[in-house]
Amino acid sequence: MSAERVVVGFDGSLPAVRALDLAAEEAVLRRAELEIVYALPDTDAAAPVLTAAQDRVRARHPELPTSALPEAGDPARALLRRGRSAALTVVGCREHGGVAGLLTGSVSRRVIARAHGPVLVARGGRRGRRPAQGGGFVLLIAGGGDVDAAVFAFAEAQRRGVELRVRHARMHTPPPALNTTPPRHTAPTPAHPPPPSDTPRPPRARPAPPAGAPPPPDTGEALLVVAACRPSRGRHTAARAVLQPADCPIVLVPAH
Repeated sequence: MSAERVVVGFDGSLPAVRALDLAAEEAVLRRAELEIVYALPDTDAAAPVLTAAQDRVRARHPELPTSALPEAGDPARALLRRGRSAALTVVGCREHGGVAGLLTGSVSRRVIARAHGPVLVARGGRRGRRPAQGGGFVLLIAGGGDVDAAVFAFAEAQRRGVELRVRHARMHTPPPALNTTPPRHTAPTPAHPPPPSDTPRPPRARPAPPAGAPPPPDTGEALLVVAACRPSRGRHTAARAVLQPADCPIVLVPAH
């Protein structure tokens, strides 16, 4: 085993159990140590929860080096502190309200907004628990200058032995083009609409997605890697556009 670490936050909840299972798979894939962090006001109450977490990991991965650390204080700060030098930090995601639990005030959102390294979000959907070596492909959504995310995605595709696919995401919607066509004189609108016709109407076309939004991920991706930029207030614009339709594990890679 190498000196690399995979850090996961755990509190005994269902999202934390999903994150724990995925973090253990990622640690095995990286030949790294798994570090389970439980932060709470009174660390004396952490022992039963951490023991249960370690027992779960050992039952599935007997050879995986695992450590459990109780931390006093704020969970997000504890994960940020322990994850600063880690290869990967794994957090869970509450699923009610789409990604409301992730993007509005949760520990996961705060970790994503301030992390200095890659953060893996364990989703709870049908494919959100796909094994780390379960086939598929790695999908990278990034802009032209997101080198860190590209390097990470390339390494993950090699590590899993799968294909790497890339989609470009424009972070800002371009301004609308100026209309230089002279206005046409049209007939005034009648006060009453014409009677309905028996001629069938063609189907209405669905509106196209906004120009700045990245396309939804394809079905079958094993991992989604997103370049996470922070234009203001620590908010990841790419994360908000991609997390909603995605139904697989997601890694957000901050730009340095």
